[in-house]
Amino acid sequence: MTGRRQGPRKAVLSRESILRAAVRLADDDGVDGLSMRKLAEGFGATAMALYRHVGNKDDLLDGMVDLVFGEIEIPRDGGWRAIMRQRAVSMRAALRCHPWAVGLMEARQPSMANLRYHNTGLACLRTEAGLPIGDAIAAYNLMDSYVYGFALQEKALPRDIAAEARARRDALTGADPSLAEQFPYLIEVVDELAASGYDYNEQFERGLDVILDGIERLRQ
Repeated sequence: MTGRRQGPRKAVLSRESILRAAVRLADDDGVDGLSMRKLAEGFGATAMALYRHVGNKDDLLDGMVDLVFGEIEIPRDGGWRAIMRQRAVSMRAALRCHPWAVGLMEARQPSMANLRYHNTGLACLRTEAGLPIGDAIAAYNLMDSYVYGFALQEKALPRDIAAEARARRDALTGADPSLAEQFPYLIEVVDELAASGYDYNEQFERGLDVILDGIERLRQ
């Protein structure tokens, strides 16, 4: 006797499955394209069914940001410089995977993953680097500002910097050749980028070294 044919099983609804699906949607379409209705469609459910697991859109965003914080590697040993470097590199990697999160990481309600990330970073500067509290705060704020700022710039700038630089140089000098004389240092930067391109990884590491060198001077 042949049993009744089963249709495709619906995905199981839970808070975690909803948050992870929301992160995937935001990765593909941006956070502005995320809606409870669209999210529910992926589960073959209604938007109201999602509200049994997430309170509202704000609760959804808080949970999504918490997942991104949870992806950041938090090393425990290796010396203060290695620890702070790896935290920064890992944060940038998470923001590259989830560019929609740039600007939201510190704007949502603090989660356990958020608190853990910040607490361990400050602990490293206070205990491993031995900075007094005022210097630790300044150094930590600078590190965070650099990582978030670089991620925002990386999100906004074109992938092919060399091609973009050549196009802008040609447009500027073609429209007004005197611009090269009025803004020689800007033209110098454009020429350098047009010739050599721009390696985001290399530039991020170089900027990070400048900051870490500055923290080392604070320690001394």
